[in-house]
Amino acid sequence: MDVHEDDRDGSSSFGLADVLAIVTVVWYAAVWSISVLGCVTGRKRYRLRPRSPLSSAEPSRVPGVSIIRPLKGLDTNLFENLESTFTQDYPNFEVLLCVADAEDQALSVVRSLIEKYPHVDARAVVGEEVVGVNPKVNNLMRAYKEAKNDILWVLDSNVFVESGVCARSVDALLGPNTTPNQPPSSKRRIGLVHHVPFAFGSEKGWGSRVDEAFLNTNHAKMYMAINAVALESCVVGKSNMFRRTDIERLHGNRGKPTPHPASDSVTETGLASFGRYLAEDNMIGEALWHELGLRHELSCDVAGNVIGNVPLSGYIERRVRWIRVRKRMVMAATIVEPFQECIMLSIVASWSLQHLFGIPAWLVLLIHYPAWIWVDLDVYESLAGHPLPSERRLDFFMAWGVRELLAFPIWLSGIFGEEVHWRGRKYRMLNNGEVELVEDSAPRSHWSNILPGRRRKHGYSALNQNDDSGS
Repeated sequence: MDVHEDDRDGSSSFGLADVLAIVTVVWYAAVWSISVLGCVTGRKRYRLRPRSPLSSAEPSRVPGVSIIRPLKGLDTNLFENLESTFTQDYPNFEVLLCVADAEDQALSVVRSLIEKYPHVDARAVVGEEVVGVNPKVNNLMRAYKEAKNDILWVLDSNVFVESGVCARSVDALLGPNTTPNQPPSSKRRIGLVHHVPFAFGSEKGWGSRVDEAFLNTNHAKMYMAINAVALESCVVGKSNMFRRTDIERLHGNRGKPTPHPASDSVTETGLASFGRYLAEDNMIGEALWHELGLRHELSCDVAGNVIGNVPLSGYIERRVRWIRVRKRMVMAATIVEPFQECIMLSIVASWSLQHLFGIPAWLVLLIHYPAWIWVDLDVYESLAGHPLPSERRLDFFMAWGVRELLAFPIWLSGIFGEEVHWRGRKYRMLNNGEVELVEDSAPRSHWSNILPGRRRKHGYSALNQNDDSGS
């Protein structure tokens, strides 16, 4: 009688394919849970933005805020972006506009705004203090030291904010412990308030459209979900508010035990200690979280990220750069990143569900894609405050599709490489997220160079590109 031994006791063979299928289905459910959480968070947090009582308070009764904007060149929409900080509905603030070079073209815009709003306490801060390889940190240092107030609000030059953002952000930073007639909160004190980026594509370049579709859907969805769970620091530095007294206590050591003050290993503290990183915003968030035990708060406002005329190659280059930066900070999360993207996830999930339950792959895909797009559009609607306009839907869906198709090749290009180009300079990624400046006399070679629309020559960035500006 030809019967296998494991058939006699009623069991069946269980192989590697079954294990992979089970793991994939669990992962698929987890990614969908995170996506739905981001969607729900967007609905709850961003569809109602009440006016803060601080907006109408006496100046002496609210904490002062120093708004710092690092500038370089004439970014897209620069006048309107900077003007949005002059028109904040908050009774006690100053504006510091930083440029590293006295010949910087942004100074003409700065002078125009200072002349237009003489009642606003605003001034230009010219000249950098070199504390590391990060030009944005170097540009910020003088304003950071000269600011009159302890609360600092740092915004990139390509960011536009509504008039009530400052007051609501201060509300969030102060937290419930400072609200009269309320019992003390058991939660950790808030050390940083940040804002989810929401892109406005002012031009028709393919890179602009793809970046807009990415930032306003998948990126925002995951960003809101991760911050809703709040198991770890996750900060994008487009618009961050924190206290200088907290920053001054940081060593920028990514959660490692702070060295003893008498130790020779102690170097810089405060903002200067982050000059060795390229992603200083994320590192500051991590340091506040781990070194000081402070939590973050995602405001109910967005940081309007105004995108200029970016070619598709420019978008690809930026995404490759930040994958290479991120893999040195959170390697595990970067490795699994392709399997949380729409297309790759649908492929492995359809195979797994068919293998385990016999569900046809076409049926899984037929449900997966409309549901995914619906969630992304709902996130867009929450952040924008209105549905996607009908006249823009075809264009938006095309950009969304291009973004999804490019996700895996961009990840492959980013994961295999250590050098990045940013603001006309070449850097090599080191361990722990640090970088070193590399002399770059030879022209770059990158697979995105085959794409049309290259606007970069001899290592210098063209103006009006969304290149994480602010330095």
